[in-house]
Amino acid sequence: MTVGIDKIAFYTPNYVLDLVELAKDRNDEPDKYTIGIGQDKQTVVPNFEDVVTMGANAASQIVTHENRDTIDTIIFATESGIDNSKSGAIYIQKLLNLSEFVRTIEIKQACYAGTFGLMQARDYVTLHPDRSVLVIASDIARYGLSTPGEVTQGAGAVAMLVSSSPKILAFNNDSVYMSRDVADFWRPIDREEAIVDGHLSTTIYKEMFLSLWHRYKEQTNNELNSFAGFAFHLPYTKMGKKALDQIMDEANPKQQIKLADNLRASQIFSRDVGNLYTGSVYLSLLSLLSHAKNLKSGDKIAIFSYGSGAEAELYSVTLQDEFLTGIPAEKTRQLLSKRKKVSVSEYEHIFSSQRFNSHEDKKTDASENATTVQFLGWQNGERIYQ
Repeated sequence: MTVGIDKIAFYTPNYVLDLVELAKDRNDEPDKYTIGIGQDKQTVVPNFEDVVTMGANAASQIVTHENRDTIDTIIFATESGIDNSKSGAIYIQKLLNLSEFVRTIEIKQACYAGTFGLMQARDYVTLHPDRSVLVIASDIARYGLSTPGEVTQGAGAVAMLVSSSPKILAFNNDSVYMSRDVADFWRPIDREEAIVDGHLSTTIYKEMFLSLWHRYKEQTNNELNSFAGFAFHLPYTKMGKKALDQIMDEANPKQQIKLADNLRASQIFSRDVGNLYTGSVYLSLLSLLSHAKNLKSGDKIAIFSYGSGAEAELYSVTLQDEFLTGIPAEKTRQLLSKRKKVSVSEYEHIFSSQRFNSHEDKKTDASENATTVQFLGWQNGERIYQ
C-alpha cells in the first residue's frame, strides 16, 4: 500500500514588497538581497491575517465534498501560534465546517514541525487506509523593521492531504533525522520577533544536511544520481544551494546539470514570497513540481527539512502517475501575480499595525466583502474569525 500526498495547496496574503525598493531604503545594495541571499519579494501580512486565516484559506482549496468525510485528523504545524493552550487546528475545523469527530492538534519545533506532521499522518493512514489527515504548515516570519533578518521575512501556508493511493507522491520509508541543542534561532514567549544568529544557523543547516546525507546513503544505499531533484527548507533561496553544493561532485556531469536546473525550479515561488518557516520546504517542493521540465512519474525527490534549535530530517518521495494533474501550478502563479504591491512606508505601517493585545477589544482592517477567511479582531479576549 502506498501512502502520500494526494492534494496540496498554497496561500499567502495579498500584499507584497519589492526587496530592491527595501534595499534602497535601507541603504543596502540590491544585489545583496536579490543575488546574495536570492530573494526578490516578500509577502506583507495585514492585521486581518494570521496563521489560522492562511491555513484555512490554503486548506479550503483541497477539502472537497468528496474527501471531507475521510478526514478525521487535522495537524497544524506552526511556530507563530496564536494561543498557548488552544490549537489552531480547532479554528480550522470550524472554519472549514469539518466534523466534530476529528482530532485537532498543533505541533511546534521551529521550521521542522510540518515534516513531523507529515510523518505522523503517514503512520496513521498506514494503519487506517480508509482515512485521511489534513496537514497544514502555516507561519509568519517576523524579525522587525531595519533588523538583519528583515530581508528574510515572509508568510504563507501550505496545506496537504495525506491519503492512501495518493495522486501526487508517495512517501518512501527511508527517513533519517537528528536533533541538536543549538542557539541559532528562538522566539521567547514574551516576544513577537525572533532572536536569530544567521551565520550560526547557516552553519548548522549545512552540517546537519551533510551528516544526514552520509547517514542516508549508509542506510539506503541510494546515491545522488538516484534523485531527480531536491526540495530544501528555504528561509532564503541561497540556503538550499549552500547545502547541495557540498555533495554535488558525487553526481555525474549530466546529473549535476539536472539537479542544478531543478534546484532553481524549486526556488521560484520562494523568491517571490519569502520565509514560511514550517511551510518553506513544502513551498519548495510545490515550486519544483510546478516548474521543473524534466520530471516524470516514478522519479524520486529528496526532501531536506530543517528547524532551528535544531532538528532536521532527510527523506524521499516517489512521484505518482497523475502527479502533474494534482499540482496547482497555475493557481499558485495567479495568486502571486495578483498581489498588491506596497511601498516601503506602507509596509512599515502594516507591520506596526498588528493586533497582538488580547486585553483590548479592537477590530482589524478586515473587509466586510472578503471572499476569504479573515481575522476580525479581539472580543472579550477571544480571537474572532469570519
